[in-house]
Amino acid sequence: MRIFNGADELKAAVGESLGSSDWLTIDQQRIDQFAQATGDHQWIHVDAERAEQGPFGRTIAHGFLTLSLVPVFGSQVYKVENVKMGVNYGSNKVRFVSPVPVGSKVRGTFELASVDEASGGVQMVSKVTVEIEGSEKPACVAETLTRLYF
Repeated sequence: MRIFNGADELKAAVGESLGSSDWLTIDQQRIDQFAQATGDHQWIHVDAERAEQGPFGRTIAHGFLTLSLVPVFGSQVYKVENVKMGVNYGSNKVRFVSPVPVGSKVRGTFELASVDEASGGVQMVSKVTVEIEGSEKPACVAETLTRLYF
């Protein structure tokens, strides 16, 4: 895990790879819980029998489920010390490149794209790639924004 002691250390690391998280298995229970939480019960996610006959041969994770794992992955890759508060400020760009079939393992790989002063703190932009174990194409690529207040 990469540990930063404040905004100056973050700024000095712009352009660097921060590393990758552990692999996480996407099981049907996680997919079903996400469907329940969001109301997205599309059959490609929750109907295993129908999904077997569908384009992916089994259920797949929701794209937004994949994106929602970015904070979990980030917490395994880096930490910024002495922060009073950190908030998710959104995303500049998100692409769901490949489906994540149930049973797949995924992980997040992070690059620190920028750190700029913003409203009493700093805004960091991370380039995140959510990889699928054994796949050449990623599940998701995104630029996420985090505001940190010291």
